[in-house]
Amino acid sequence: MSGPKHLRQSLQDEGEASNGVSVFLGTHQNRFDAKGRVSIPASFRAALRAQAQPDESLVILRPSHLHPCIEAWPSAAFATLAGPVESLDIFSDDHDDLAASLYADAYPIDADKEGRIILPDVLKRHANLVDEISFMGLGRVFQIWEPEAGARRREEARARARRMTSRPVTQGEVAS
Repeated sequence: MSGPKHLRQSLQDEGEASNGVSVFLGTHQNRFDAKGRVSIPASFRAALRAQAQPDESLVILRPSHLHPCIEAWPSAAFATLAGPVESLDIFSDDHDDLAASLYADAYPIDADKEGRIILPDVLKRHANLVDEISFMGLGRVFQIWEPEAGARRREEARARARRMTSRPVTQGEVAS
């Protein structure tokens, strides 16, 4: 099954499957303090802590290879990325390229007791972060954006989502 009906059903199934599991919702803005720290939104910290094991970092940060932003992964979710890498021949260029893309610029980060983190400079440069920062929830992960770029991305995503889900219902198909 594919197309808008499948997408709508997948989104519904995902929502049902995530009941009881902490997810990252909303967009939250913050600023770097004088020491270069930024507070992770309280709801995001709660979701990260609910998912973290005692021996894991709170969050794994990496540059997005699709957008000028930082991807933020709970450690357990990040570990699931190993599957596609491990399925490739360990001596192949494909394996090395995917592994380098996922792991070489990934940073395990822990927050201080006030929930503040320090972003590595390489990640700040990738996302063009200077003073203000926008945390964008994406369900099981979140992204960190320069606020204006994040706003443009949300509008772009809404427009694409409307196109994916706004196809007219055909005869025999149930609208959801």
